[in-house]
Formats: sequence, C-alpha cells, structure tokens
Amino acid sequence: REEKCSGDPARRIGNEFLFETLAKENVENLNKYEVKKVITACPHCFNTFKNEYPQYGGMFEVYHHSEYLARLVEEGKLKPIADSDKRIAFHDPCYLGRQNGVYDAPRELVQISSRVNAVEMKRSRNESFCCGGGGGMSFVDEPADKRVNQERAQEAIDTGADILAVGCPFCMTMMEDGINARKGERDVKVLDVSELLWEASKPRAVENFGTAAVSVR
Repeated sequence: REEKCSGDPARRIGNEFLFETLAKENVENLNKYEVKKVITACPHCFNTFKNEYPQYGGMFEVYHHSEYLARLVEEGKLKPIADSDKRIAFHDPCYLGRQNGVYDAPRELVQISSRVNAVEMKRSRNESFCCGGGGGMSFVDEPADKRVNQERAQEAIDTGADILAVGCPFCMTMMEDGINARKGERDVKVLDVSELLWEASKPRAVENFGTAAVSVR
C-alpha cells in the first residue's frame, strides 16, 4: 500500500529515523499524484501534514474533517436536522485545539446535531486536558490508578452529558476506555463528530450527494 502512517507516533516516542522515512515516502507519493488538499480525521496527522511535512517538500492545504464537514453544512451540501434530545459535550484533542487553534468547527457540528444546548467540560478549548493518549502513551500500559484518561473521563461524566463527542481516533479509544472504567457512575456514549453529523443528516446526506459521496479515512 502506498498510503502509510504519517509518522507522528514514531516521532513522539523518539524514533526520528522512522518518522523521517515515513514523511519522505508520504510526501513523495502525494506529490507524485499532484495532491493539493489533504483531509484527515486524525489531529495528529493534521498537525504532521500541516506543520511538519513542509520541510520535506509537502506543501499541502490541510483540513481536519470537522472543518471540512462544517463547511459542507455552511454551503448547504449537508442539511442536518437537530432532532435529537441528547446532551453532548466535546473533548478538545490536543493537536486540533491547543496546537492548531481549531475549536469552533467541531462545536458547530455538535450543536447542529441536537436540540439541546451543548455543554462544556470543566477544562476546554485552550485550557483543555489531554485524553492520555498523546506522546505515544496510548501504546503504554499504565498502572490503573494513574491513568490520565480516567481523570478526563470523569470530567466528561460530571457534565451530565449523554454523549461525549471527539474528533480524534486516539481520543476515541482513550475516552471509551476511561468511561468504561467508570461505568458504575453514568453511561456516556463516545462518538466522533462525523458520526453525530451522519445521524442528524441521513438519509438527506445520500440524497444531496447522490453518487458523489465523500470518503475520509
């Protein structure tokens, strides 16, 4: 397969050689196909493509999928109807929010997915708190009493939200694990913002796009 990992996990755990190898291969392949825009559902990849690949010749216009989807809604290409009565909180991924300043787009998707006003976690936006999966920690087996994700999960539970929205696959895994560990307190479902939008849009999304469906990995 030509598409490889962005190399972010390798760089965060100190394997600079592997990161540079992956970065150069990815940039070479994307330039070969004259790619101009990149959409990613992973803030780690978003940060890597946007801020780290340029030094390897990767000059791409990079979007997080929440930005792209929010734009489709704004342009009327997706027409969600907020018919859910679920209360939703959003967890800011580190590499989306504090590293790249993307706070509003995912919240726009959250708000248009429910009739109920979204709730903010105690620590949010530029004062948010890591899910515990950054810096390669999602691959580390931490002692149960020291897991950052459980502390963050408790903050989500404390909001009274029915759904915790995320915009990062690492955050998805870490928050599901953290909430499951605190299952006795409240059952909070973890969903990506794209899943929220899909629930609010179907089957209208299919009708609007016809055969021109968009696939984002």
